[in-house]
Amino acid sequence: MVNNKSRDPDDIYVGFVRSLFNEPGILLIGAFVHFLIGLLVYHHSQDTIYIVLAFGMLVGGLYRYQIIKRGKVARIDDIETARQWERLYLIGGTIQGFVAGLFAFVSLYWSPDIFGEIAAVSVLMGSTVTIAGRNYGSRAMVTILTISVVAPIAVGLMLKGDVHHIVLGLYIIPFMVVITKVASQVRSVLFTAISEQKKATRLAQRFNRALNTMSHGLVMLSPEGRVVVANSEAAQLMRVKNGDKLLGRSLRAVLMRGVAGGLLSQKDARFAESQLTRALREGRDRKLLLRFSNGRHFEFSAREGHDDLGVIIFEDVTQRVAAEEKIRFMARYDNLTGLPNRAYFHESVGEAMGAGDRNRYCGIAVFDLDDFKSVNDTLGHPVGDGLIYAVAEKLAVFASDDVKVSRFGGDEFMLYFDHVADRAEFGTMLDDIFASVLGDVDVAGHSLRVQVSAGAVFQRVQDTDVDEMIVKADLALYKAKEQGKNGWCLFEQVMDAAFRNRQVMKADLRNAIETKSLRVVYQPIVAMETMRIASCEALCRWDHPEMGPISPAVFIPLAEEMGIIAQISEFVLGAACRECMNWPDQISVSVNLSAKDFRDRDIVDKVRAALAESGLAPHRLEIEVTETALLDDKSSTRQYLEELKALGVGIALDDFGTGYSSLSYLHTLPLDKVKIDRSFLMDVTRSDRSLELLKGIVNLSRPLGLAVTIEGVETFDQLKILEHIVKPDLVQGFLFGSALTPSGIQTMSNTVWPFAAEAEETGQTPAAALVARAGH
Repeated sequence: MVNNKSRDPDDIYVGFVRSLFNEPGILLIGAFVHFLIGLLVYHHSQDTIYIVLAFGMLVGGLYRYQIIKRGKVARIDDIETARQWERLYLIGGTIQGFVAGLFAFVSLYWSPDIFGEIAAVSVLMGSTVTIAGRNYGSRAMVTILTISVVAPIAVGLMLKGDVHHIVLGLYIIPFMVVITKVASQVRSVLFTAISEQKKATRLAQRFNRALNTMSHGLVMLSPEGRVVVANSEAAQLMRVKNGDKLLGRSLRAVLMRGVAGGLLSQKDARFAESQLTRALREGRDRKLLLRFSNGRHFEFSAREGHDDLGVIIFEDVTQRVAAEEKIRFMARYDNLTGLPNRAYFHESVGEAMGAGDRNRYCGIAVFDLDDFKSVNDTLGHPVGDGLIYAVAEKLAVFASDDVKVSRFGGDEFMLYFDHVADRAEFGTMLDDIFASVLGDVDVAGHSLRVQVSAGAVFQRVQDTDVDEMIVKADLALYKAKEQGKNGWCLFEQVMDAAFRNRQVMKADLRNAIETKSLRVVYQPIVAMETMRIASCEALCRWDHPEMGPISPAVFIPLAEEMGIIAQISEFVLGAACRECMNWPDQISVSVNLSAKDFRDRDIVDKVRAALAESGLAPHRLEIEVTETALLDDKSSTRQYLEELKALGVGIALDDFGTGYSSLSYLHTLPLDKVKIDRSFLMDVTRSDRSLELLKGIVNLSRPLGLAVTIEGVETFDQLKILEHIVKPDLVQGFLFGSALTPSGIQTMSNTVWPFAAEAEETGQTPAAALVARAGH
């Protein structure tokens, strides 16, 4: 805020007023000097008026002294108080200045005296110095004193009447202006100095506030290595009252203060000193992380600042270190079991194998939970997670410096054995681990039996690496699964050859699909009523250029594993539709689609495209769906089946009676036919129970409007029972020949069989005539 009367900011105006009351003793000396000069003039002139003036100057000086003395001890802190005291100061100064000016006027004009004139000039010289030097804080006082002290001399000189005195009196008038200007200049210089001081003080306060409120500790060192600045955070860390207590100390002394306080060990202090000193000396940034004895972590940063001052900043990074450790833990350990994950296991095993005696033996074992998917599917993933955790607890017991346990992913666990004496010891260790894992566990109230399969590999460290051992352990695991699960298998070299052959076969199969080297054959499906071909099931065959014919039981699962089964299904679908167009109209074709085909919405578009491309009537195409496809995603599979049904395509449930057969399929799905698996027919000639079960399925399906096909008919005895007792609609099997080429189907469909004529002559059914002819 600016004081309008003085045109100065309030705080500066108050400061100027306070300056008027400094050093009151000088005024006391001046009062007595003026009094003595007055007495000297009286003594010289013997004019009593000088006695009066001498006492007047003394009284005026003493009065002004008393005012200034009182003002010096007064609290002049606000604008109103400053104005009141300035008014008192003006009164005292006016009185003293008036008496001094009157003394000069009397000496020059009223009672002229040569010595008096010299004395008046002396008083003038002394007074004019104090006008500018003492009263710059009050413009009014400078003006009043200039007029009251200097003006009377000019007037007295000019009243003498002669030209010389008049001119001399006029010369004094500019001197009055000079006095005013000098006082103003002094005031301006001081105003500038005070303003800059205020700015510097304000800047220093801001710097101090910023320095002492920052979350980081800061210490600045002189070129000699002594502390010149330290904030409150640094003081708090070193357990001193404030930063000033650290000033003048060396970096070593500051660190030793931490040692004395039990925060640092002497070893850490020496290390920190050497690292920070080197950073300051080399002039480059360096960061240093220290852990204090109270568990807190501090990161020190050292760099060279301006004017050769070294700056050390330290920050409490305890939370950041904890977060980094948590992230590191999450990156290295499985969040469910707390065991090392795949990546960290790989890293740790690699480091372990790279250290120590390279001639030693080591081993890796991979454990996989048997039928874990069924636990997730039936009881839910939380129970599945609980089972994983329970197995992890069992395996974690064996973890040690030489045994590393990891959750490798999903339901797989991996163990590494760093020092193994021989194969027998390795087998014993695995037997112990295997036995401890097996058994019942309680998970969320569910009693679950733990069964695992395991594969292991035992090799000399120098002859292998981590990745190779993991691959071999996996191959041994596959072998254990093939042997019936719930056991473990040790890797043998023949497994590696089988694995490599499998990889070659995968590449060859992919190439066969891309070059359309696969072929399609057709197994006849015969109508019981006519014993003639009513339909054919399209079957894919692969003739390997080197290994010869590959069984579908081998390459179809391989294609599913590779994710290319859909390409095979599309190839068979297109070929079957095209070939069926060359057959008689009463013959249809059936194509079996895999479970993975029904996971993709494109299956409906693929069937529609095959029909459109070949021109085949939709009712002549039948799609066979397995129970596995229904189990994977029943709702989406049903939607796709309904869309296929809407195209006019027939739908058959293949291999009914195996796996997880459910009677609900028969009335909830848009089926046209049920194909009964060959397993129901194998002992039908010897087992009445099997026969009744077969009859029950047929009798259950027929009222629902479903045609029934029985697969696996291989003997005439089976055909005879089917003809007389079971009475299915269609039969299929090697009794009617193996799978034929498209031309073979066409030839067979046009053949007139002798038993057909015999059936007409004897009145038998074609099936009975065929059986009778076979008996002869």
